[in-house]
Amino acid sequence: MYDITGFYQATSVDDAIAALHANAEAQLISGGTDVLIQVREGKLAGKSLVSIHELKEIQGISLHQNGDLRIGATTAFTHITRHPLVQANLPALGEAVDQVGGPQIRTVGTIGGNVCNGVTSADSASTLMAYDAIFRVKGIGGVRDISVHDWYTGPGKTVRQHDEVLCHVIIPQKSYENFGGFYIKFAMRNAMDIATLGVSVNCKLTADKTAIDTARIAYGVAAAYPIRAPKTEAWLVGKSLAEALSGVAEVALTDVNPRNSWRASRNLRLQLVETLTQRALHKAILRAGGENI
Repeated sequence: MYDITGFYQATSVDDAIAALHANAEAQLISGGTDVLIQVREGKLAGKSLVSIHELKEIQGISLHQNGDLRIGATTAFTHITRHPLVQANLPALGEAVDQVGGPQIRTVGTIGGNVCNGVTSADSASTLMAYDAIFRVKGIGGVRDISVHDWYTGPGKTVRQHDEVLCHVIIPQKSYENFGGFYIKFAMRNAMDIATLGVSVNCKLTADKTAIDTARIAYGVAAAYPIRAPKTEAWLVGKSLAEALSGVAEVALTDVNPRNSWRASRNLRLQLVETLTQRALHKAILRAGGENI
């Protein structure tokens, strides 16, 4: 049984904002694959739910005239993976969200919910970091754009205010054009399991395709919340492909701080950082047009 005191289906984003503003204890819900589990476990028991599941204004994927890609926050994972714009421009993101849970969860779960729950193991989180995503939220105070790098404030926490609704995830053209990307999730099972560690790499090569021009590396479960790897990214710039692949594993360890947990030890996660970073970089280089080293 679910201990819910009320359910309100919002008719618009503004309607949802007003409902949240009027009830400080209300909980926003879209697909419900995270929220309903927390209700059942008692963490959100007794909450009144405000649903944005039916809001078409924040569903779907579009390409703006300036080249930016915009993904509605209530767009389900399955729709993201299969969308032609994602397959052509953001394949790493499509592959990342295709590893969330199982088919049933991916059909209902949304990208907005995946980042709003703030957990470090969210499969979309590290890849959105590697794409320098921007989150557009709307609340009583108006609209604000928040960099993914400013989004997470702690374990399970984000900067979204109670009466704000995440409306769109924006991927700037400069963040995906001419980049090759790849995401690797390591989990104890092939499906229906959260990540023990996730790594997402985006890289752009020099004009002659022999060296790294720009690299963006992001991790899930390598710290209390999703993180980038600034030292590793800076080290990679200008490195030949062979040098980059041979040295990236060691440098990557300087950017992470994984913990011991019942799912995996810190030492295992450090080993995964070394191995998966090198593998993901290799795949990203190939997608960016580099040779197989």
